[in-house]
Amino acid sequence: MGSTIGIPGLILILVLALVLFGPKKLPELGRAVGHTLKEFKNATRGLTKDDDDEAESKVKEQPAKAVITEKDALDREKLEREIRERLERERLEKEIREKLEQERLQAESGQPKA
Repeated sequence: MGSTIGIPGLILILVLALVLFGPKKLPELGRAVGHTLKEFKNATRGLTKDDDDEAESKVKEQPAKAVITEKDALDREKLEREIRERLERERLEKEIREKLEQERLQAESGQPKA
């Protein structure tokens, strides 16, 4: 079951608000709620905008390249290939270390290899 308020629940809330606050206070209450939501929205927008501004300023600080040359593209591909190879080598080394550790533990406990 969801926790949604249906139309009957919404009508009940409005009637209760009318009874509790009266017809003269409801518009003021609505304006206050709207003002609060607007301030909250602006504050959260300001926070995300600050983060975006920091990222933009970092990008602006870096010198911009007007044109990516073919040599730059080849260098980038070479670097990416080297990184992929290094990651694969590290993954394989980790697997080998884990297997050796398992074999060492089995040898220490006297269990035969499976």
